[in-house]
Amino acid sequence: MGLYYESMVRPWLFRQDSERAHEMGVRGMAALGAFAPLRRALEWWHRPGSVRTRPVEAFGLQFPNAIGLAAGFDKNARAWPAAAALGFGHVEIGTVTALAQPGNPRPRMFRYPEQEAVINRMGFNNEGSAAVAARLARQPGPGQRRIPLGINLGKSKVTEIAGAAADYLLSFERLAAWADYLVLNVSSPNTPNLRQLQDEARLRELLRAITSANRARVVSPGRRSLPILLKIAPDLSWPQVDAVLGVIAEFGLDGVIATNTTLARPGIFSSGAESGGLSGAPLSERATEMIAYIARATNGRLPIVGVGGIVDVEGAARKLDAGAVLVQVYTGMIFRGPFFAAQLAEGLIERQRR
Repeated sequence: MGLYYESMVRPWLFRQDSERAHEMGVRGMAALGAFAPLRRALEWWHRPGSVRTRPVEAFGLQFPNAIGLAAGFDKNARAWPAAAALGFGHVEIGTVTALAQPGNPRPRMFRYPEQEAVINRMGFNNEGSAAVAARLARQPGPGQRRIPLGINLGKSKVTEIAGAAADYLLSFERLAAWADYLVLNVSSPNTPNLRQLQDEARLRELLRAITSANRARVVSPGRRSLPILLKIAPDLSWPQVDAVLGVIAEFGLDGVIATNTTLARPGIFSSGAESGGLSGAPLSERATEMIAYIARATNGRLPIVGVGGIVDVEGAARKLDAGAVLVQVYTGMIFRGPFFAAQLAEGLIERQRR
């Protein structure tokens, strides 16, 4: 299947505009999710307990395997019901903001096939948390899913940084009922000033608001507190990472996602590259360094979801070996095809056997 994709499907897709190809992928995955016979057959093939899966437990949830679909692919909860059929052990939708917004002007996504990299400056284009909540209400809810569903939250572009906590809180209140876990994205480089939320004082304000609301859920009948994770940038210095980890510990967050895209421009990207966040293979080493640093700094007590530059089994294994309990892919799927997650999950098991 991988060879067919790389030799036949990918060349055709890569003749399309990057964002148009992305939208075609979302529509195709949504169609698979709606076609129950094929979806169920593929889910059975990738079922927990098969030779192709190895369950993982993290932040109170069980995952059929360690491979997840990162936020950014399914921004509006249209395609995620098919994720298990493609071999994913979890899926993260979003980033979702309180207000609907179109994102930055097009073109805003650029492929670099030789480097297996993408630069994007999408700008959190999404339909807004109210619309996403309404769609999730018509889909399988917590306890009815094949795999855990994470919801990634961001700040609306028009919201000033001083009002960020209230903006995230509105999305939290709308979406918490539909999530298996929630992610606070404070690290996208494509929303002005968003990364300032990684500063200690602002981060403390945000986490205080969200964790207070999360604790309040347990006093309401039928509600539960949710695992809350923080997604951080690969461009932080080690002292900045230490400060972030201190605030995470202070508020008892359940995990960290390392990392988002980078503003760094290594190698051929050092001159003439588009603006935006760089993802894919050039990010791999830095993301793995971040994972290893966080694992050492927390003595392995803080669950880490490793993201950034996974394009093969060895890349996924390096992140797990560095201290991640789960990994996520997105850019790698662009270059390797829709069953990339299944190939990774099976490859990791085969590697462990060897």
